[in-house]
Amino acid sequence: MNKTVFYLSQLFLFLLVTISARSQSGISGEFKVDYVPFSKYVRPMDSTKTNAESDFKRAKISFEVPISMKMDKYNHPKLWTVFFQGAYARMDNKNYEIQSLPVEFQGGFPNKLLNTQIGIKHIRSISPSWSLLIMGSVGVYTDMVEINKDDVLIQGGVLFIKQFNPNLSLGVGPVLTNSFGVPMVLPGIYFNWESHGALHFKVTFPEGMELGYRMSDNLDLKAVVELSGMTAETKIGNKSTLLGYQQIIAGLRPQLKFGEHWTLEPTAGTTLVRNFSTTNRKIRDIFKEKDIADPRFTTTFYGAIALKWKF
Repeated sequence: MNKTVFYLSQLFLFLLVTISARSQSGISGEFKVDYVPFSKYVRPMDSTKTNAESDFKRAKISFEVPISMKMDKYNHPKLWTVFFQGAYARMDNKNYEIQSLPVEFQGGFPNKLLNTQIGIKHIRSISPSWSLLIMGSVGVYTDMVEINKDDVLIQGGVLFIKQFNPNLSLGVGPVLTNSFGVPMVLPGIYFNWESHGALHFKVTFPEGMELGYRMSDNLDLKAVVELSGMTAETKIGNKSTLLGYQQIIAGLRPQLKFGEHWTLEPTAGTTLVRNFSTTNRKIRDIFKEKDIADPRFTTTFYGAIALKWKF
């Protein structure tokens, strides 16, 4: 995956998390753990599969709390919420030879990653079919080798969202970030298309897609393809650098509802893409391509379980 696409996707995903619950009026949250067992490292210089291996274990938690809600003249909510998201990952790396690693990873792949952010969101209607989302957050994105001011990233955005019908919405607007050293504005995009029948689907850019069959009020069986990742500021040659871990998975995900407030979502499947990338925190390097591919890993099993709540 192009590294620029990944970093832009992370910004879009950041917005997606906040948009997805835009009409809710209660406290919501999710706790999720996912696991990728050891898989072989593929040397980027010649695409050779080596005997070196890495795994990936991650725990994530997020919650959102409304602090103010009023219904407007269009009978849509005018909502203020605060949100928190945190993710901690551990990786074991074994049998690596330094000469097989790209220059950027001469110290080896990271063993730990931590991403946290806290922010505020406001959404309101500006017409019967248009709404405005304004949000901002501050967070720490680190490999935990050394935590300093360079690990603090600030992000925000304004999206204008068009609701074409109950199933289709599209949003565009500017996204502000200091991920590349100085504050800069990038384009933000939100797309959501879904159906609500017994056989239903959902496509959300860039988060992924799902196709499901609702077997009962409490059981929904889904096939999913999903993009996720983590970002960390690190030092390479005494230069502040962004390190990215990204993965695309495909699998089956039954959704089980317990009463009105709790949902359990186990996932079993496979990794389609799993790799690391780095980029200098300079504007001129955003769209700069590398001479060799990013280090990646072979396809293997993927498993996860998530507990969601809404009150």
